[in-house]
Amino acid sequence: MVDPVEVFADLRAEGEDLDRVVSGPAAGAPDVARGATSPRGWAAPTPAPGWTVAHQIAHLAWTDERAVQSATDPGGFAEEVRRAVVSPGTFVDDGAARLAALAPADLLARWRAGRAEVLRVLAAVPRGARLPWYGTSMSGASMATGRLMETWAHGQDIADALGVRRRPTARLRHVARIGVRARDHAYTARGLTPPAEEFRVELLAPDGRTRWTYGPEGAAQRVTGPALDFCLLATRRAHRHDLALRAHGPDADRWLDIAQAFAGPPGTGREPSGATRPDGPPDGPPGSRDRTPDRPETGRGPDA
Repeated sequence: MVDPVEVFADLRAEGEDLDRVVSGPAAGAPDVARGATSPRGWAAPTPAPGWTVAHQIAHLAWTDERAVQSATDPGGFAEEVRRAVVSPGTFVDDGAARLAALAPADLLARWRAGRAEVLRVLAAVPRGARLPWYGTSMSGASMATGRLMETWAHGQDIADALGVRRRPTARLRHVARIGVRARDHAYTARGLTPPAEEFRVELLAPDGRTRWTYGPEGAAQRVTGPALDFCLLATRRAHRHDLALRAHGPDADRWLDIAQAFAGPPGTGREPSGATRPDGPPDGPPGSRDRTPDRPETGRGPDA
């Protein structure tokens, strides 16, 4: 079960970490205190085709605002969903483009305000209440978990664009859990039948000592490796051939080819960079592997 207090604290911390990246020197912002930002830095292209750093932050801000609307104005959110149904291939891009046109300092301020508001609103959702979303409805804590996953994944795109090395944290356990629970969706999104049996997933946490485990210990199909690599794979920020993940069994091997933690269609996937990632220290390598993410999706996998 998701611990609401824990996930809200981790969502706050994940946003603060990314804020330091986009408002710091790597983004051309010498005055972090004032949130001054460089148009040059925010115009840097990210691995998502057609999306700059500004588009990535705009997408996060837009999605936070939709999450707040879902909790506070269900009727208005239903209208947003109807518009999305009319333009299913462009509504995510359109939302990002509108906010990306703002001046960098204005966009940064809007994203900061939205982060604070989504935390306040989701923390007030009563236990047992379900919030509408573009896919399945979910609890307030699960919505927060989804926001954390998106913040981390789009933050990776930004870090890659700016050449920033991010140290992975224990907050990745939320991303990993979504990736494991979304296993069946990876199959159904491709018109495939999910395996009937559960898999065992054993991941080495970023501290290099703790192991995060999922599924029955005696399962015939297993996946093992670094938690960071699993999260990069599940959010489709890296190709499996660039990661130190191991599949034990043919079904587990197939899953690593199609894994995705987010809702929506699978997209085209990533091409391998040509160099298999070696086993390294717990903090992992710089964020410099060749990643060309699918167009970012609004939503996430099964309710956590």
